[in-house]
Amino acid sequence: MKNSIIDKKYIFVTFEGFTFQPDSESDVPDIENMQVIGFSKGKDTKEAFKNLLLNQQYLKDTTFNEVIAFELASDKQDVFTIDDIRSGLNIE
Repeated sequence: MKNSIIDKKYIFVTFEGFTFQPDSESDVPDIENMQVIGFSKGKDTKEAFKNLLLNQQYLKDTTFNEVIAFELASDKQDVFTIDDIRSGLNIE
């Protein structure tokens, strides 16, 4: 993948797959959510997806099929925990 100033950043996700809560003993997935497939760059979603598959070749061996791309506006991150809310922290 060549880098250029016009490359945009994308996250690729799917509704396929399952997630369990930490310490879950259930045989049945108990969280409905999306699975992160990966991150990539490109001039558009098609190029970024192609780059993702080139750089993460193991994805071709998975059973994931339908993948959704979201363009990321920035690298800014905010981290929250559910424990913060449980303890009464106001996050407004």
